[in-house]
Formats: sequence, C-alpha cells, structure tokens
Amino acid sequence: MSDTPPPTRVLVCDDQALVRTGYVTIFSAQPDMQVVGEAENGHEAVQTARRLRPDVVVMDIRMPLLDGIQATRQLAGPHIEDAPKVLVVTTFNVDAYVYDALRAGASGFLLKDAPPAELVNGIRTVARGEALLAPAVTRHLIGHFAQHLRPADTSRPARQDVVRALTPRELEVLQLIAEGLSNAEIAASMFITPETVKTYVSRILAKLGLRDRVQAVVLAYRVGLVPGTP
Repeated sequence: MSDTPPPTRVLVCDDQALVRTGYVTIFSAQPDMQVVGEAENGHEAVQTARRLRPDVVVMDIRMPLLDGIQATRQLAGPHIEDAPKVLVVTTFNVDAYVYDALRAGASGFLLKDAPPAELVNGIRTVARGEALLAPAVTRHLIGHFAQHLRPADTSRPARQDVVRALTPRELEVLQLIAEGLSNAEIAASMFITPETVKTYVSRILAKLGLRDRVQAVVLAYRVGLVPGTP
C-alpha cells in the first residue's frame, strides 16, 4: 500500500481564459497537484467549488457576476464548515483588496507577476494550512491599512481577552506573526527552533478560535497588539 498522499485538488478561477490555461498547465505538471476544474466568474467559482470540493481554490479578485472577494466569503467565510483554502492571486498590488480578501476568509494572497514556482509553493503552503502572505504584501498591508484592521467598534475578542488567553511567549509569537515574520524568522528572533514556533502557532490558533495565520494577523491588528501602532 502506497504511503504517497493524494494530490492536492485545485480549482482555478479567473475570467481570462489565457490566465486559466497558464495556471492549469503549471499546476497539472506538478506530481502532487490535480486541477479538478475551472471557473470564469465568481458565481461559477462558488457553484463549482461546492460541487467538486477542491482542497485549494485559486481565486482572482475582479471577475464578472460575483467578484472574487464575495466568492471567497461564500466559500471560506468565518462560519463555513469544511471550507476549502482560498489563494487569492491578482494583478492589483497591495491595496484595500488585500484586507477585504483576508477578512473574507482567504488563506493567502499573491500577485500574478509572481514566478510560477512561487505560485506552486503558494498552493502547497495554504494546502498545509500554513496561510500565506507574501512578505511585501504583509508589510505594505501593515504600513497602509493598519487603521482599517483596528476598527473602533467593540469587536470580540478584545485586546484584554487575547492577552488573558495567551502566555507571554505566545503573545510574542502572535505579534511577530502580525509583523510579517515567517516561522524561520520568528525562530531566529526568539532563539527557538522552527518546530517550537509551529507548536506556539498551533496553540495560538486553538486558544483564539482562529483558522490560520491570516486570521491571526487580522485579529492582532484589530485589537492593537502590534508594537508601534495605536
């Protein structure tokens, strides 16, 4: 009996046929991936994903009938059970789309000009549940949209709830995640192993009821945990 895990099932959603064809060609060439379908608009993306149940949905933002953000929300919003991972890939550089996509439930965000190897790695990353934000995206998001990530309402959990839930060490890891550091960078910064960082991340997500690192980033900003921000 083979111990080889089944391939990651991928759904490609983009309104440009040429882009879809390129993605299908790249992803189908990977031994650990299987493209199970395509969609040319957000409405079709939702219907097809619900029918085929892919592991990862590669989602464009600007699509007809239903945009990629709304489609992501319907597929992977906070209250969706057994949601697929959504990797948003767009031509639009870091702007409000990033924030909206993450809040909608996306597990990762890359730009379309990323090299094919980076796109392939992005699918593998989100498929493992290790949400992906390109470092440039994360840092620009921090610089330009922190005010939107910390609304002045009474959103829960509040800062004090997060602080009470986490140990000081876990709180430090959460802050570093929100600053855009990878597990390896966090390990180097805290003088611990990457495996220990993974353990901390898992505990943080479990304690705060979060699905992935992207939700952790959003929460950290919403409650003002990032150093140097109001």
